[in-house]
Amino acid sequence: GGELTSRGLVELYLRRIASLDPALHAVVEIDAAGALAAADRADAARLELDGAALPPLHGIPVLIKDNIAAAGDGSGRLNATAGSLALVGSRPARDAGVVERLRRAGAVVLGTASLSEWCNFRAPGIPAGWSPRAGQGINPYVPSATPCASSSGSAIAAAANMVAVTIGTETDGSIMCPSSFNSVVGIKPTVGLTSRAGVIIISPRMDTIGPICRTVSDAVHVLEAMVGYDPRDAEATRMASRYIPKGGYGQFLNIDGLRGKRVGILRKDFFRFAPGSIQEKVFRDHFNTMRKMGAILVDNLEIPSMKVINDAVQSGERALMLAEFKLSLNSYLSELASSPVRSLSDIIDFNNKNPVEERMAEFGQSYLLQSEATNGIGPAEERAIAKLNKLCEEGLEKIMRANQLDVIVAPGASAHSLLAIGGYPAITVPAGYASNGVPFAICFGGLKGSEPMLIEIAYSFEQATKVRKPPILQHSVI
Repeated sequence: GGELTSRGLVELYLRRIASLDPALHAVVEIDAAGALAAADRADAARLELDGAALPPLHGIPVLIKDNIAAAGDGSGRLNATAGSLALVGSRPARDAGVVERLRRAGAVVLGTASLSEWCNFRAPGIPAGWSPRAGQGINPYVPSATPCASSSGSAIAAAANMVAVTIGTETDGSIMCPSSFNSVVGIKPTVGLTSRAGVIIISPRMDTIGPICRTVSDAVHVLEAMVGYDPRDAEATRMASRYIPKGGYGQFLNIDGLRGKRVGILRKDFFRFAPGSIQEKVFRDHFNTMRKMGAILVDNLEIPSMKVINDAVQSGERALMLAEFKLSLNSYLSELASSPVRSLSDIIDFNNKNPVEERMAEFGQSYLLQSEATNGIGPAEERAIAKLNKLCEEGLEKIMRANQLDVIVAPGASAHSLLAIGGYPAITVPAGYASNGVPFAICFGGLKGSEPMLIEIAYSFEQATKVRKPPILQHSVI
């Protein structure tokens, strides 16, 4: 007796959200009625079945990023809006592929998490974590610090324990960076391991959906429930499904997972800290711990093409993303059961007609306009794809082969572009807190399908260091 019920858990999180979210702006929308009904069904099933027969996330509440469709039981109470007022009132015909899988695993969809509007792809210079739907997301550790983007609300909510499980999406840094700045664990899966169907994405080449949680083991159990083939994202999920290990990912939560692993330190590209800084000391300590745990550290590595990669991201990748975004968004909008807007050009018009709410004078919508001006994947975009493929081959692939590495390590989300351009996976784990209290992470990255290795290393590191501490929160009086 006295066990926590699913209903009790949902009610607890609803109270925490009501208390904390007025200050933190991590949540866009809550479906309290739908979540409580699902929790009651989960509790009834738990009474009927013995524990062995229950699905892995049975009755566990989840917040999904506000670019992920949840049609629910047809009442469609949650709008997926990517933070934009233009999509309020849009109704998905069905759940996103990852939401279908989460529900099948027993998860209860509690609501949507805030984000940078249009996943940070509206215009340059917009503050990370701001959207007209939710306002400015706030870092729970240091309110004046960035929450980073674009899966800001997912990371804030997990960090502040508004829920144990959140789902984010990443094109180039959008899971890794908020996870780092909010001291939570983010898994950015190999592109195609998780379906993008029913998700507002920027780039089919780079976009991926993954969990943001407080511990590696929580994130791994959620990843387990999300992966797999989806006919609605057929090519990418079919390709990646061969990476899913027999027996699942939980078996790699190995306390001794660092032993014998070859870990490449991308020192020259990413570990640039002021001498005597907390970061310099913390990473030195972490590397010593990893050696003690039996890891083989290969230091002073350099990606020869790193500057080229960063330049490519600013030019070639950007041009490709502009073309991909228009195609992806128009395709998503065309599949909605109903929607006030049906195309990118409708959204541009909406913003022009609602300039105050969308803060048009301040921010504009230059990326949306540039994207609207594209015409699909033509010769210029094909050239950009070829160039990115070459950079992957000469960059990460080459350095890992030449040094027989299992993983590379970098601070925070600094390696995000290196990992984005090839659809490579990464796990960020809390690593420390700067002198001003702002969290920072360690990132383990690898080649496609290397999740089993990344999980072993990330879990072993987390258990050996136990860095994460919860933020000290100001509750509103409710």
